[in-house]
Amino acid sequence: MNLKKRSRRGSGEMHTSAMNDIMFFLMLFFLIASTVTNPNVVKLVLPKSSSGQSISKKTINVSISKDLKYTIDKKEIAVTQLSDELTKYKSQAKELTIVLSVDKTVAIQDVVEVMDIAQKLNIKLVLATVAK
Repeated sequence: MNLKKRSRRGSGEMHTSAMNDIMFFLMLFFLIASTVTNPNVVKLVLPKSSSGQSISKKTINVSISKDLKYTIDKKEIAVTQLSDELTKYKSQAKELTIVLSVDKTVAIQDVVEVMDIAQKLNIKLVLATVAK
């Protein structure tokens, strides 16, 4: 008489050899795709010119304090002189960018005045912020 209990459970196995092949092909695909999308893959040697002009790019810092004191590159100026000072900087550099730092308590109208002056002079303007 056979008194041993028979186990009716099957053993669970998973074959991962096919999964390794799939992961390898996915990795290979993404490596090839990333080199195609990178714009720095094509190296170009640009020609030289003796009559070429360099484009000067300059960034100036304009700040407005909570007391409505305007400064351009650590030099305090009156709001009425702001347009004249920016015109001087614009004549020195072809491409000028203003980094505008404003105290958070300053009214938006004062910020818009600086933005209007930059727009009239065709100067790019970037508003400085602090990361959260």
